[in-house]
Amino acid sequence: MSDDASIRLLLADDHPVVRAGLRAVLETEPGLVIVAEAATAEEAVARAAEGDIDVVLMDLQFGKGMGGAEATARITSRPGAPRVLVVTTYDSDADTLPAIEAGATGYLLKDAPPEDLAAAVRTAATGRATLAPTVADRLMNRLRTPGTALTRRETEVLALVAEGLSNQAIGRRLHLTEGTVKSHLVRIYVKLGVDSRTAAVATATGLGFIRR
Repeated sequence: MSDDASIRLLLADDHPVVRAGLRAVLETEPGLVIVAEAATAEEAVARAAEGDIDVVLMDLQFGKGMGGAEATARITSRPGAPRVLVVTTYDSDADTLPAIEAGATGYLLKDAPPEDLAAAVRTAATGRATLAPTVADRLMNRLRTPGTALTRRETEVLALVAEGLSNQAIGRRLHLTEGTVKSHLVRIYVKLGVDSRTAAVATATGLGFIRR
């Protein structure tokens, strides 16, 4: 953190209106200083490396190019890296798990009250975690019932099934053999108690495992 105890922020989101909204909320908060903005994940990675940022507010979806989870991993892998607070509209396991595994300190939804956003930024700056209530609830459920939770790879496979991809196409996308994809689907069916692709997608969507 900077010497004057202010928390220096980088806003990373591909929508100018969203960045303007975040700026409007955070600029009114004492001790929070917005140093820069980034419209792409690549810009966010480069700007975060300059050494004058304490917390990056990171979206997950940037259209074409690098995603927010990959950007988070690149930012947090460097020594003395800033903290990353994900601020997004998505709360499915398919979104939250990669971001958290990539090193995000916190995960907040864009509809969070302004006071929650400011509090999350301050918490992230200290290295402590802040999670949106829905995300925290599902992570707790994963810990309580690990046998029924989908792994990250199973979630990736099922998300592609939901997009209508065949097993062969999923294998190409994830660099897996078709047989491995089938094995993942068998385990998914057992965990979800279903016997078809359609039922698996419907059940997983209802449980928040994949995006609606």
